[in-house]
Amino acid sequence: MSLEKVKEYFKQYNIERRIKELDETSATCFLAAKALGTEERRIAKSMGFLVKETPIIIVTSGDMKIDNSKYKHLFSVKAKMLTADELIKFIGHPVGGVCPFAVKENVKIYLDISLQRFETVFPACGSINSAIELTIPELEKYSHFEKWIDVCKGKE
Repeated sequence: MSLEKVKEYFKQYNIERRIKELDETSATCFLAAKALGTEERRIAKSMGFLVKETPIIIVTSGDMKIDNSKYKHLFSVKAKMLTADELIKFIGHPVGGVCPFAVKENVKIYLDISLQRFETVFPACGSINSAIELTIPELEKYSHFEKWIDVCKGKE
């Protein structure tokens, strides 16, 4: 199970107990915000893509959408999100539980600058009913991200 992999991953940092397992689903930003009692924009939304042969995750603020022209300019390919089956195959997490932790070895993680508006954000933890509150420096550390990018459009 994906949640168990994330718990095991977080043990090395001694933060596995900070994972919140919710009684209700947190599979969308709206539902996660409702379940966690926070704003939708503070949900750290993780989306999987394939850039040539490399799977990537882009983590954005919950109120943002990928800007196709910014994405294409940065990655030189059109943005195409992974399907549910591809998420399991390439990333290792299911739809609604995708996160930048305990992913398969060759996955590259990018953090969108939309997250920098907040002191803390709530990424999923591998299941449709889990999350963890992290500071931005913690998100950087635990995600082992490649770099900060600007690929979103949305509410500001």
